[in-house]
Amino acid sequence: MQAEIKNSPIAAAAFMVAAMALIGVIDNFIVYLADTIGLWQFHMVRSAMMLPIVWLMSVVGLGRFGPVRLWAVVVRSLLIATAMLFYFSALALMPIAQALAGLFTSPIFILLITGLGMGQKIGPWRVLAVAIGFTGILFVLQPDPQDFDWKILMPVVGGFFYALAAIATRSLCAGESTVALLGGMTIALGLMGVTGVTVLHFFPLDSVEGPAGFVTRGWVWPLGDALFWVVVQAVGSATAVFMLIKAYQLGEPSYVAVFEYSVMIFGPVFAWAVLGQSLGLWQIVGIALIAFAGSIIAIRSKA
Repeated sequence: MQAEIKNSPIAAAAFMVAAMALIGVIDNFIVYLADTIGLWQFHMVRSAMMLPIVWLMSVVGLGRFGPVRLWAVVVRSLLIATAMLFYFSALALMPIAQALAGLFTSPIFILLITGLGMGQKIGPWRVLAVAIGFTGILFVLQPDPQDFDWKILMPVVGGFFYALAAIATRSLCAGESTVALLGGMTIALGLMGVTGVTVLHFFPLDSVEGPAGFVTRGWVWPLGDALFWVVVQAVGSATAVFMLIKAYQLGEPSYVAVFEYSVMIFGPVFAWAVLGQSLGLWQIVGIALIAFAGSIIAIRSKA
C-alpha cells in the first residue's frame, strides 16, 4: 500500500488541482451569505454540518479522529481557526484575488519565522522567493500610501496565523492523522463561532447592512437564503479537504504543495467570468509572482 501511495504523482496533482478548483469556486460565494448572516454564526453552523462528515472520514479509514497529543492539536487548531476567521472576513470585504494573495503570504512568513525566529538556515533561492512573493502581494493588494485602507491587511494577518499553524503542524503534530487535525480545526472554528454569537448577544454592536456588517453581526434567524450557501460551504469544504488529504497521501509533499497555488488561478478567474469581478493586469502579474515564489519555496524545501 505504501509503495502505491509514493508512486502516484499524477493522481496526487489531479486531486490537489481538483481540491483547489472547488475551493476557488465556493469561496467566491461567501459574499452572498455575508449579506445576511454574521461570521460567527456562519462558522458555528458550518462546523456543526462539517463535523459529522469529518467523523465519517475516520469511519471509512482515512485516519484516526482522536488526537495523540491533545494539547498540540488544540494549539494548532486555534492557530488555523484564527487564520480562517481573518480570511473569511476578508472574503466578505474584498475580491477573492486580494484575499487569497494575503492568505498565501504564509510561505513567506514561514521562512521568516523559521529563519529569523528559529535560527534555521535560509538559502539564496528562498530569499529570492520571499522578494518575488512580496512584490506579487503588493501588485495584487495595491495599497495606496495616500489613502491606506487597513482592511487589506486582514488576509495578511490570516496568512501569518496560517504560517504559525503550518509550523505547529510540522513541529508539534507530526504524529497526528490528517482527520484529527481537520476535526480539531472544525471544532475550534465552531467554538469560536459560539463564543462570538454569545458575546454579540449580550454586547451587541452597531452592524451595517450587507457584507460590511459580516464581522459585527450577531445571531440571525431564520437563515433564509444564507442557509443554502452555508450548506454549499460545508459540503464543498469537506469534499475539497478530502481531496487535499488524498493528494498528500499519494505524492511527495514538496511536489504536491506547488499545485496548491492553482487556487490563485481558479478563484480570481471564476470571480471574473461568473461574478464580474475585475482583475487588472498588475494583479494578474502579482498572482503569477506569488505562485512562482511559492513554487520555489516548495521545490527548495527538499534541500
